[in-house]
Amino acid sequence: MKKDKSHLKKAKNILYTGFGDNGTTTLYNCKQGRISKSAVLIEALGSIDELNAYLGIIKVYADIDKIALKVGTKKILYSKIIEDIQQDLFVIQAELGGSKMTMGKNEMKKIEKIIYNISELLPPITSFTISGGSIISSGLDYARTLARKGERRIVTVTEEGSRIIGVNTISYMNRLSSVLFAMSRYANHIFSIPENHPDYNK
Repeated sequence: MKKDKSHLKKAKNILYTGFGDNGTTTLYNCKQGRISKSAVLIEALGSIDELNAYLGIIKVYADIDKIALKVGTKKILYSKIIEDIQQDLFVIQAELGGSKMTMGKNEMKKIEKIIYNISELLPPITSFTISGGSIISSGLDYARTLARKGERRIVTVTEEGSRIIGVNTISYMNRLSSVLFAMSRYANHIFSIPENHPDYNK
């Protein structure tokens, strides 16, 4: 039975269309028409959306506390770093959606520089760390796991062949989890909270 969509023409700012009520959706440049919301490609898009939304929460907390990375005489606000990452994630979503947009080397080098700067300020990792300490640190560590999930979903998309994803995009997702972990460690360092490591002898 075909649904009546006449009411949609009357509302200019409506927040739903009803076309996805049957469990399907459409994407930019999607030649196969409507696809299932359970598709690998949709799962990848959803995982990046989930990461981006959660980073928004961390950004607000970081902005409240004015947490910043000290590089020489400069301070780089965490909220600015996170905002830049969120912008990058929208490009990745666009690429997954079928756009010709893709990550460039400059975006990857930018987060690699942050990882390097933090590694110069903290002792090297010798074992796993237990998430916690401060809200910012634990939040960034959780975001790291979401980034890893997003990376896995994107790799699945490439293996399935539903999208050709740029090499830099996949590399960016791999670096992203590293920079979030580095920022998590540094956040606890700012608050003078020691790292907690698992005790395998208990």
